[in-house]
Amino acid sequence: MPLTNQIRPKAPHKQQFFIQHSQASFSLPLVQFSPSRKEIPFEICWFASISPVTNENPSTQGEYQDTVERDNMTTSSAEAPAARSDLASAVESAPAPQPELVPAADPQDGDETDADSAVGDDAASSTASITSSILEYRTIQGRTFHSDRHPTEYFTPNDEQQSASIDINHQALTLLLGGKLFLAPIKDNVQKVLDVGTGTGIWAIDFADEYPEAEVIGSDLSPIQPTWVPPNVKFEIDDATLRWTWDNNTFDFIHIRYLFGAIKDWTSLFKEAYRCCAQDGWIQSAEADVHIRSDDGTTDDLDVLKLWAKLFTEGGKLLGNSFFVQEDELQEKGIHEAGFTDIKSIEYKFPIGGWPKDPELREVGNFVRATLENDLEGYTLLLWKTILQWPEDEYQVFLMEMRKFLRNRKVHPYMTVRYVYARKAEAS
Repeated sequence: MPLTNQIRPKAPHKQQFFIQHSQASFSLPLVQFSPSRKEIPFEICWFASISPVTNENPSTQGEYQDTVERDNMTTSSAEAPAARSDLASAVESAPAPQPELVPAADPQDGDETDADSAVGDDAASSTASITSSILEYRTIQGRTFHSDRHPTEYFTPNDEQQSASIDINHQALTLLLGGKLFLAPIKDNVQKVLDVGTGTGIWAIDFADEYPEAEVIGSDLSPIQPTWVPPNVKFEIDDATLRWTWDNNTFDFIHIRYLFGAIKDWTSLFKEAYRCCAQDGWIQSAEADVHIRSDDGTTDDLDVLKLWAKLFTEGGKLLGNSFFVQEDELQEKGIHEAGFTDIKSIEYKFPIGGWPKDPELREVGNFVRATLENDLEGYTLLLWKTILQWPEDEYQVFLMEMRKFLRNRKVHPYMTVRYVYARKAEAS
């Protein structure tokens, strides 16, 4: 039974995220919520640009001098390619400032039961009105996906069930960063911010609450964002894989998160970000690795996880979009080639379930598992049915085995998420 979510104001400045499961209900506090928000008309802007992104580098950067070694936070034994010396000297890597990810010695009753799946301006004159074709969503087995008007093939639905998972996952990522929305050392007086692939707009809304003097724009393929937003936020329909519609040197901070499986040319994406980023501005990219692993070997021999990996590997090849952004170092390579400097990479372990001994990581894990349990079908349906066209009966068995795995108290799974941020140097 899919989870349903409901926002409930519980106290001034706070918001409650309510998860109702088939057996129990849970509520966990979310980030700060401004009671001064006013409901304003939802502004959707459609930019009719369909020019392909060019590979032209708007600026020539010198060689980078800092030399560091990557601190490998994953359990993979594969070594990085020897031919990446230029990239290694450009990227400063550091371990995530998080507690050691170890299982609790004696899990409390209820820690890993079915019931603990808790989680916690006006448009420019040149902007055309949104056309009805943008809202002509595709439907696959009752789930809606973004319009064929966009050339980008994104693998998750844009309906309410998937939106709930996006919001739950946002809470997990915020907790993982110790309550912070980002890691990049942006200026306190940041003026213009862009959130690329904003989804439900939850990150953009939270950032706008935290920085009320900043103008925040969220862009996405589908207009699924809420109407109840801070006055300094607006959302625009835009395809990040095409040439961006914003002028050069526009944004002080560009935030990009969870575009794995949607981008064919990461370097072109980051070159557009470089063009639109203001001098001395920052970019931050956060991408997860879809591999599910463990440090104690408890996931090594699970056939369902081998099938999970095969689904994203083969599906990504047919889509032409990689799901293994970390493994291929697409963030670091693309940001470096675009011309950014002061590049820093930090990788976090992202537990699945309430098994970690550390209470904060346990809370993160409960959010992550709730994200997956809420819409396991949404993350896999298009790849299995449309892209790979694997058998329907095997799909139902796969979903059943994945749900069983997510509730298994004897395994200690995690994924990783890598944050890479960098600065656009001022012109000399």
